[in-house]
Amino acid sequence: MNRKQTMHRLLGYLKDNWILLALSCVVTVVANTLALYGPKLTGYAIDAIGGVHQVDFERVFHYCFLMAVVYGLSSLLTYLLQIFLLQVSKQVTYRMRREVFEHLQQLPVSYFDRNQTGDIVSRISYDIDTINTSLSSDILQLVTGVFTVVGSLVMMLTIAPVLVLIFVFTVPITLMFARYRMIKVKPLFRRRSRKLGELNGFTEEMLSGSKTIKAYGQEETMIGKYDQRNQDASESYYQADYEGSVMGPSVNFVNNLSLSLISMFGAMLFLMGRISLGNISSFVMYSRKFSGPINETANIITELQTAASAAERVFRLLDEAPEPPDRPEAQPLSHPQGQVELDHVSFSYVPQREILHDLSLIARPGQVVAIVGPTGAGKTTIINLLMRFYDVDSGTIRVDGSSVPDLTRESLRRAYTMVLQDTWLFEGTIAENVAYAREEATMDEIIEVCRKAHIHDFIETLPQGYQTVLTDDGVNISKGQKQLLTIARAMLSHARMLILDEATSNVDSRTEMAIQDAMLELMKGRTCFVIAHRLSTIKNADTILVLKEGRIIESGTHQQLLEAGGFYARLFNSQFEG
Repeated sequence: MNRKQTMHRLLGYLKDNWILLALSCVVTVVANTLALYGPKLTGYAIDAIGGVHQVDFERVFHYCFLMAVVYGLSSLLTYLLQIFLLQVSKQVTYRMRREVFEHLQQLPVSYFDRNQTGDIVSRISYDIDTINTSLSSDILQLVTGVFTVVGSLVMMLTIAPVLVLIFVFTVPITLMFARYRMIKVKPLFRRRSRKLGELNGFTEEMLSGSKTIKAYGQEETMIGKYDQRNQDASESYYQADYEGSVMGPSVNFVNNLSLSLISMFGAMLFLMGRISLGNISSFVMYSRKFSGPINETANIITELQTAASAAERVFRLLDEAPEPPDRPEAQPLSHPQGQVELDHVSFSYVPQREILHDLSLIARPGQVVAIVGPTGAGKTTIINLLMRFYDVDSGTIRVDGSSVPDLTRESLRRAYTMVLQDTWLFEGTIAENVAYAREEATMDEIIEVCRKAHIHDFIETLPQGYQTVLTDDGVNISKGQKQLLTIARAMLSHARMLILDEATSNVDSRTEMAIQDAMLELMKGRTCFVIAHRLSTIKNADTILVLKEGRIIESGTHQQLLEAGGFYARLFNSQFEG
């Protein structure tokens, strides 16, 4: 995405606030007209002095009073303009954040697998805040600067057109130099935004794994890795700011040079009787107003480049392709029965690296199907395909006889409920978290499933019971208790199919056995997919599929597989060795 496209899209956001922008333009014109009239009054006041013994105090005080009124009204209108632009920036950033968050909900799971959470958070927070700052302050300077430059030029032409010729030489020099510097520093600011995103991503990852880091005594190692990334980010900041800081002093030098030339040639014209002293004073003040916005723009070039780079990162996120829409002929999965078939399915996350190879299985309604195998065998990949987080490369997945692409994603995913090894709870009461799968659930139903999940007694010991507020992903309860709450949440759902991915990994063996009994009782008449590394938890499964290197190498009941003496038997017996 180039800079023109970025600016065009930013203007698209501004168009929605056209009323405030129109008012801002009117206020800008009036405020700058008043401000531009001030130097003219100054010239009149100087000419009214005439000489030491020829001071017309009445005229001098009259013009001084007018100057105070003019500059006062101009300042008041400039304040009003800033309020308008702050409102515009608030509306733009609100809309931008909303659109980014809505777009994140539409992105496929693969996007979050490829990108660090910290980098995504950096775009929706830091980058949009940077745009907000630029809109509320830098844009104000640019808008007022345009009117000031044009107005000052017109006033200088009315006073001394000959002196304006000086800017014919100095302004092109300034513009060419500014263009050259902007081309040079643009990639540096892009790199700065990227490095900051990488640093935020690494920081988020380290904070999430802080307990593991401490447990393995890897603090110094992680500090070293952080220092390297911090050094890269700091260096990119320094390079961008260093190159950007050259602009202001250089432009200021050219502007001061033009002011010196104006003073010199203006004095010559005064001695020749071509211009009055008051007009020289007014022209010098107008020249400062003319060159001032140019100098200010040069000084804020760093902020403008930072905002442009931040906007590019935000728009690149918004340009990420959302999850492909459902087929026009796709139908909702109504009254699912739970018949699931995988027919010669092959899949790869990355081309040329196939994870599942020609895999077939059938799960009939009400069956408990366990999927076991070594790490990397493809167990979780099967779950991703069942939920249609990814689409198969070849083969077909059917639910109740219908091919998955022929069903709407929403209805398909609502037909499943999931309990994952990595628990997720949001900030809210325990009752709200349990009822997340079915918001219309009654309190009696919530209590019932919590009893079956063996978490009710613990909840009753809390001061507010089911109204206890969980904060920051449930840090005020243990990991095992969080797991039990997610299991209760799954029990409350009316979904006909259940996915358990190491769902009991964080509870003790006795509770695990009780939960398994409750689960099997609850899952009667429903299809259940269970992924487990502790094979003792799946003895009662109707079918156990043994996965190795993306292929099903064995299938059967627990007893049948033990009697076969194959890979499953060795895997099961290895739990008791020693």
